[in-house]
Amino acid sequence: MRLENILALSKGTLLGDPSVSIFESVVFDPSKVKRGSFFVAYSPEDIPEALLNGAYGVMFDKPTQISDNEIAWIKVDNIDLALKKLLRFYLLEKELQVYACDPISLHLSSMISTPANFCNIEGSMQEIWEKLWPLEKKSIVLFSPALTDAELFIEHSQLIRAQEKTITIIEQTLFETSFIHNDTFYERQMLSPFFIPYLEHILFFYTFLRIPFQIRGFSKMGHFIPVFTNSRLESKEFGSSDRVVIFEPLLELIDEQIDFLDGQAAWAKIIYLLPESMRSSLTIGVDNIFFYRYPEEVLSILQSKNFHFALVAGVDKGILNPSRSTMKQLELAF
Repeated sequence: MRLENILALSKGTLLGDPSVSIFESVVFDPSKVKRGSFFVAYSPEDIPEALLNGAYGVMFDKPTQISDNEIAWIKVDNIDLALKKLLRFYLLEKELQVYACDPISLHLSSMISTPANFCNIEGSMQEIWEKLWPLEKKSIVLFSPALTDAELFIEHSQLIRAQEKTITIIEQTLFETSFIHNDTFYERQMLSPFFIPYLEHILFFYTFLRIPFQIRGFSKMGHFIPVFTNSRLESKEFGSSDRVVIFEPLLELIDEQIDFLDGQAAWAKIIYLLPESMRSSLTIGVDNIFFYRYPEEVLSILQSKNFHFALVAGVDKGILNPSRSTMKQLELAF
């Protein structure tokens, strides 16, 4: 990477009088810096180690002591923004095929084994850089505009979606599914049937683009998260109780999940705990909806209601393991 290109694209300011004009690599971890590296310093405290290991250049956006005028010191307003501009330019020559999808499809895709020329991206700008920079030319990239700035790419297409069902469900509970796809039987996958339509689109997408894949199992979806509890809201082993609190961080999925629970568990006592901000935007009329203003109110509502399933929107499952001070406050409230 050439110094003149970094300066032009990042709109950075060059400090010092460097004798270098080209860098071998871009590095974020000072311990991985080698002679000729360009070091991106999110933390100024990392710079001395990077210099000791042979960095030829440093990018920074916080007050930093210039200690060696022979290397390139580049001051930018915001490192993430500067990296996005650099990456956007250098990705052009890779001729990537980029597709956009929803966050659920992306998370499912990230749990399926695919070849090195296919890449799911999300996370910090550093994580995105480290995934995209080494990609081979004409690799395929899948991302979600809800999680990653779409302006990172010059152009992208939408996920190619299945037009007909390609998955046959053999057996299901609310939180597990056994299914057949392309004559392969996947038994007791830790995947709610709620996610099957999303999985169907992802597998069709792979098939359409001839991307080899292998399903080894699903875990830690980060959505529609079931926590089995007792009457005291203590977490129990999966499947060991008839009281389940389901956590969903993505508010946009709540209408769909309410429909799913109403259809799949009509026999059950279900309650819904939603943030007050959703009161005016909820598009379905449902009984047993309770609105909370603060996350702390969720525990109070759960303790005061009888239910088989409680769908909680916008709160982390860690709310079921509050601090001792929080528990004392709740006890006093009752």
